[in-house]
Amino acid sequence: MPTDAEVLTLHRYYIWANKFRTHFDQILGSAETLDPNPRVWFFDEAGLFLSYWYAALYVVIEGWLELGLQDEEIDALLASPNVDHLRRYRNGVCHFQSKYFDERFVELMASPGSAEWVRSLNYELGRFFLQRPHS
Repeated sequence: MPTDAEVLTLHRYYIWANKFRTHFDQILGSAETLDPNPRVWFFDEAGLFLSYWYAALYVVIEGWLELGLQDEEIDALLASPNVDHLRRYRNGVCHFQSKYFDERFVELMASPGSAEWVRSLNYELGRFFLQRPHS
């Protein structure tokens, strides 16, 4: 059973990831037009915040699994093959890749429903941290 201090530490990682999400959403909300091709996003701020949000969210998954936390909704989302795609995406973001459109980036974007899955996971993690009783 994880300690409150360990869960609080994981919550910090969630806050960091979620801050990248809020910046990404602000850019999306202020854009007059968006290119439907996500590959274009790698050239601007949208891609920056999306990529670091995704990378930071995977760190939260790592902590979740390491601490052995359990939640029905989150655990169901973590059964998705997108977890491994997100891990590889994080590796692409945080470790230099010599190929601009490395498969680590492309495979997550090509996975059907991956954007909705990431948002659902982000939302459910936020719910978990807000509803968790603290001692």
